[in-house]
Amino acid sequence: MSRMLRASAIMAAGTMVSRLTGFVRTAMLAAAIGTLALGDAYNAAYQIPYILLDLLLQGVLSAVVVPVIVRAQKRDPDGGQAFEQRLMTLGVVVLTAVAVIGVLLARPIMELYTASNWSDDKVAVATTLARYLLPQIAFFGIGSLAGAILNTRDRFAAPMWAPVLNNIVVMGVLAAYYAIGTSDIEKVSERDLTLLGLGTTAGIVAQALVLIVALHRAGFRFRPRFGVRNTGLGEAARAAVWTFAFVGINQIGFWVTTKLATGAGDRAPGAGNSAWAYAFQLFQLPYGIIAVSVITAMLPRMSRLVADGDLATAREEFSSGVRMVSCVIVPAGLLLMVLGPAVTTLIFSWGHMTSADAIYIGHVLQVFGVALMPFSVFQLLLRIFYSFGDTRTPAIMSGVNVVINASLSLVAYFTLPDRYIVIGLAFAYLITYIALCGVAWVLASRKIGGLGGREIVAGLGRMYAAAIPAAALALAVLWLTREVTSITPVTSAVVLVVGGGAGLLLYMLAAHRLRVPEVRSIIGLVASRVGR
Repeated sequence: MSRMLRASAIMAAGTMVSRLTGFVRTAMLAAAIGTLALGDAYNAAYQIPYILLDLLLQGVLSAVVVPVIVRAQKRDPDGGQAFEQRLMTLGVVVLTAVAVIGVLLARPIMELYTASNWSDDKVAVATTLARYLLPQIAFFGIGSLAGAILNTRDRFAAPMWAPVLNNIVVMGVLAAYYAIGTSDIEKVSERDLTLLGLGTTAGIVAQALVLIVALHRAGFRFRPRFGVRNTGLGEAARAAVWTFAFVGINQIGFWVTTKLATGAGDRAPGAGNSAWAYAFQLFQLPYGIIAVSVITAMLPRMSRLVADGDLATAREEFSSGVRMVSCVIVPAGLLLMVLGPAVTTLIFSWGHMTSADAIYIGHVLQVFGVALMPFSVFQLLLRIFYSFGDTRTPAIMSGVNVVINASLSLVAYFTLPDRYIVIGLAFAYLITYIALCGVAWVLASRKIGGLGGREIVAGLGRMYAAAIPAAALALAVLWLTREVTSITPVTSAVVLVVGGGAGLLLYMLAAHRLRVPEVRSIIGLVASRVGR
């Protein structure tokens, strides 16, 4: 566990800085464009490159590329160098072609993902932004391939730190936009859209360049290779078929959610797609800091262990990973559930945002806080299947995901008052991942011969025993503050520092007393670093 902890700590540090600067970036974006028509148009356009990238590459990276590269490094006489070069060549060609096609088809793509009640002007603004944003596909995808190759070489720092530069670039762009731009979609100019769109893409370009330089320093030399016969790419392609199905099915669910959220925003301004997108970004913060770091460190090792037939050690690796993730995710989820509105009031009550809009985002975030634990465990469970090269089972589970989530989302859309629709969509997300986590646990346990359930449940029990009093303390501070005064950015900061800070301190002390080894290891690691 100590080896995983050290690798995860390196990544978590970079991810924490990345997510915190992402916090500032998101707050600046909301302040600059708000959550009304222009905010919804930007967020709808911003999601399109990532939708197409998911369909083409992102799911394949963790599910297929990392395990296949690991096998090529063990199998090929050159240590997998030619395979990596062919993979990068294929990625450059395909991703560039898709980016160009995406720009040409921006209008019909936007019409597919936006609500039918959007005006022509609103769709036109979203389309213009999409044309500036879609070139990100090539740069982000190539950077992601470089990051995957770095991960197989146990080089984790650059992929976690590169997004910081992206955030810094975009923050500069948003500061300029706030000074000269507008949040009124009726008044927005071509100059405003160019600055907003190309400025966002410039951040991704900078991020990709950092990863390419890091890969070069790690010894990778790019040489175009177009031959694919007897190279191992056929193996990757066969495994990727089910991964494409997995991502594609998930995107159907995402399409339903986006259509419903954009529709809700027109019916209840400020309670639409932007509120969903901002709450989801904040929900991803604790997951991104700890869970992604552990997953990234865990998958290459589990793939090697499975390839060597050492399933016992692979089970220990998974069990250790779940407990390490949970020791942070458990208190983070409970504190988000309690302090969601305080978090969003502090971040979003600026510029063209109102306190009411910020608090609404906080209510959505509260529901996501409850979903944080089942979502994180489900992502860890998927890595068991991927380490075996099994992409079929996750694809089938994604079908279950879409059926449950889309059905519940449609019920929320047609039964809830307009202003509660997006909160209902978050509840649909929560229920879906609780169900998926249970199904995935049973299937993964059969796959690997047990998951150490008793040990994991015992550890989770101790973590919740430590976290519930911490959340209760934070709730008491919030209640007392609201009894004395209203929730403003200043009072929210006080609540977060006093309630959140005291709650985290209480959790760490209680977890230490309850002998939660993961928390004690983290405390020991931090203490050793400070001591140096």
